[in-house]
Amino acid sequence: MSAVPPGAAASPLFLREAEVRRGIELLYFGGSALVEAADAVLAEAGLGRAHHRALYLIGRTPGLTVGTLIRQLGITKQSLGRVMSELTARGLVVSEGHEDDGRKRLLQLSEDGLALEAKLFEPLRATLAKGYERAGQDAVTGMWRVLEGLAAR
Repeated sequence: MSAVPPGAAASPLFLREAEVRRGIELLYFGGSALVEAADAVLAEAGLGRAHHRALYLIGRTPGLTVGTLIRQLGITKQSLGRVMSELTARGLVVSEGHEDDGRKRLLQLSEDGLALEAKLFEPLRATLAKGYERAGQDAVTGMWRVLEGLAAR
């Protein structure tokens, strides 16, 4: 890790290389710890992280279109097709035609899909809650602002 000690407050010169590198490292390692928290549940289900991301996003937005899911995941239609084929074959995701446009497919989780997504969410919730508790409300708000800025691309 970088020369900035763990738990140190950001320097007023927070855009310097050392601070930026520290942020990159924390995002990398923190993000890895977060997604690894659900790996045992995924392995038990015989699924991978791509399946998890799809389940999470569909669960958060029932009626999501395939096109929107592709854009949110930043993957190709072909890559999503492989993931969705498995999720649908297992009965975790259902796809219905859009009432106004039959070409659009609306996605939602089945009861089994909802149960699996909840089981996957629990270790993520516990892991992130530990970090939130350690950092405090103001830091969590600041983290959200940083991540929102990154997600805006």
